[in-house]
Amino acid sequence: MTKLDNLIAELCQDGVEYKPLGEVARYSSGRVSAAEMTAENYVGVDNLLPDKQGKALSDYVPLSGMLTRYEPSDILIGNIRPYLKKIWLSDRIGGTNGDVLVIHITQDNLLSEFLYYLLSSEQFFSYATQHSKGGKMPRGSKDAVMRYSIPIPPLLVQHEIVRILDNFTELTAELTAELATELTTRKKQYEYYRNFLIYNSEVNRVPFDTVISLQRGYDLPKNKMQNGEYPVIGSNGIIGWHNDYTTDSPSITVGRSGSVGKVFIYKGRSWSHNTSLYVKNLNGANPYFIYHLLQTLNLPSYGKGGSVPTLNRNDLRNILIPIPSLEKQARIVEILDRFDTLITDITNGLPAEITARQKQYEYYRDKLLSFPAKQTSIS
Repeated sequence: MTKLDNLIAELCQDGVEYKPLGEVARYSSGRVSAAEMTAENYVGVDNLLPDKQGKALSDYVPLSGMLTRYEPSDILIGNIRPYLKKIWLSDRIGGTNGDVLVIHITQDNLLSEFLYYLLSSEQFFSYATQHSKGGKMPRGSKDAVMRYSIPIPPLLVQHEIVRILDNFTELTAELTAELATELTTRKKQYEYYRNFLIYNSEVNRVPFDTVISLQRGYDLPKNKMQNGEYPVIGSNGIIGWHNDYTTDSPSITVGRSGSVGKVFIYKGRSWSHNTSLYVKNLNGANPYFIYHLLQTLNLPSYGKGGSVPTLNRNDLRNILIPIPSLEKQARIVEILDRFDTLITDITNGLPAEITARQKQYEYYRDKLLSFPAKQTSIS
């Protein structure tokens, strides 16, 4: 038997007492001035991250008024659209607004970390969602949250469960950090060799429009992008499917509005959406070489406009680009495609392991947090 099994067998022979959350915790009644807030300690519903990912720095910090105070070990839960599963275990003093619930433990027999894991469960967020009201922006019921029933096992059992779940969390964090580091390294290598191979050659440069002809994509209603044989490619990649195509294989697009300047290649026919520009014609160039070349041109910097910048193809006409012989282009493509394959393998490999670990964590979390209820005797 594991240490946890032994503890449960010894300390929970008759089951575990369940209590409404409101009997062991309350909402924070403390107040703090907005003048004390920074991007680090102000928490609004917007900078709580979905899917239990904690919080980010705040883009908006109130300048005046009084806010709800939170303290270390308080649990903050987004109360707007509770199905987004926004929750954070505080490690500092700060402030928040009425769209965030601040749960403060009032009993010594409950660990904040243990309660955090209980309230991070799918069962809790399903319960909160069921008790929410509203249409587009449903709001959770504060009263219902305080009625949510939680198990209160002995502290030794809580400590051991927290230790086990923390290990799962740390492993996922390590795998995520490993993925980020590996991807960053490989992308930097790709960019270095791409620029070296394309530009470190004695090749005359020619104007962009003597080789590459760009065409604006075509509008398509959303109801015509639900099904079809060919992908619809917008500024950020595939956004739907359609039964007709505008571009033959391979399809190279550049984000025109939205993700301005993002280069995307699809090795097949596609419909180019009007949020993108597509390569209509190439004069004596390998399309896969052009795909790599376009990524060296810092195309996002050519976007113009206010809140929604737009890329105008005419602004690219006179950019001077190197076009080596088709034989050299093919060799460059072969080398750079190896990096693309490596990056794809990394991107597909570690996330799959992270997903597996996350499912394993959720399975054991739910299992570890489920206890038989203690039976109350009737005299």
